[in-house]
Amino acid sequence: MSQVPSTSPKVGFISLGCPKALVDSERILTQLRTEGYQVVPTYEDADVVVVNTCGFIDSAKAESLDAIGEAIAANGRVIVTGCMGVEESAIRDVHPSVMAVTGPQQYEQVVNAVHEVIPPRTDHNPLLDLVPPQGVKLTPRHYAYLKISEGCNHSCSFCIIPGMRGKLVSRPVGDVLNEAQGLAKAGVRELLVISQDTSAYGVDIKYRTGFWNGRPVKSRMTEMCEALSELGIWVRLHYVYPYPHVDELIPLMAEGKILPYLDIPFQHASPKILKAMKRPAFEDKTLVRIKKWREICPELTIRSTFIVGFPGETEEDFQYLLDWLTEAQLDRVGCFKYSDVEGAQANALPDAVPEEVKEDRWERFMAHQQVISAERLQQKIGKTIQVLIDEVDEEGPIGRSMADAPEIDGNVYINTEQTLQPGDIVSVTVFDADEYDLWAELA
Repeated sequence: MSQVPSTSPKVGFISLGCPKALVDSERILTQLRTEGYQVVPTYEDADVVVVNTCGFIDSAKAESLDAIGEAIAANGRVIVTGCMGVEESAIRDVHPSVMAVTGPQQYEQVVNAVHEVIPPRTDHNPLLDLVPPQGVKLTPRHYAYLKISEGCNHSCSFCIIPGMRGKLVSRPVGDVLNEAQGLAKAGVRELLVISQDTSAYGVDIKYRTGFWNGRPVKSRMTEMCEALSELGIWVRLHYVYPYPHVDELIPLMAEGKILPYLDIPFQHASPKILKAMKRPAFEDKTLVRIKKWREICPELTIRSTFIVGFPGETEEDFQYLLDWLTEAQLDRVGCFKYSDVEGAQANALPDAVPEEVKEDRWERFMAHQQVISAERLQQKIGKTIQVLIDEVDEEGPIGRSMADAPEIDGNVYINTEQTLQPGDIVSVTVFDADEYDLWAELA
């Protein structure tokens, strides 16, 4: 790859928030690199700094404002984009000197704002200053996020995502599959399929038929997963709402076409709380479905997130949730204490739960689930599993099994004298486990 000349304009970049924001960052960076900008790792070397913010909850907004302040203090020339960008006044009240503010998915506006602060070189030759074929990735080269849609049609009372990112807009299935194929050719071994609501993919375009490699494919989650399975790499699904058609995916997992892993944000189990959250409330049927899924695909890993301390949550509702967890035996679980989000409908609900009660329930929830997670991992001791190597440190290779998504789930620590590289997929036999991680040796 040719060296970018040192006279190239230089951009610093900070990406906060979820994997969906990370994909936005990658898109902006790819465009800037195509135009001859150099991406630099320090404030001091940058001609301008772009901060991609998160605005989902108050703590994320505070982190975003801190990051903007830090960039202004160190550099002075700062452009703000991302989810918090929809609240320009809230940003400018704290940091009046920011040079431009744009919202999420507004790639062109961000790039234009960079142009205004520091124009691209007129003699830039895009044929010489090569951008890798998969674009600029902020993940290690062996895995990548594949965003299939923007926005969401749900109106959950605790969430402001539809207000920030709009209603569901699905990408054409041909574009999704071409991007996936390009990533696979560039050496990506695992695709993490993301969106606000992965199960709803194609609803807005009435599951229109698109074309990939000259053949028709429906813009629908099942058909998309069938096509992705042909790439011969790991395919992991995130943010899957438990609509009825999710049942169609389980046989694909059992056949080894996509990873036996479902990330389903259940949020609660009490019918009363689910109703107040404006969530699809079929928790009784969900237990029956989970049991059926595991009969079809015994290897299935289910990850979920929950909220405790939601307005109106009684001790009885909370106990119902703990009992449900015992019954459901989920593998991986995250939990948040409810907090008001500016603009969310839930703020107006009566019977707010006191902070100390939220804290107590959060601790009890985590302790309860930890026992379940530990027991489920103990069952893996003695089994041989596949592991994707993420890094190699002085202790040895560290990887993830099919049951582990990067950043959020556990790791597998491998005992071996053999030289392994990030991106290798190896078979290992598990000999130890704790609440989150596994220890194994090469099979």
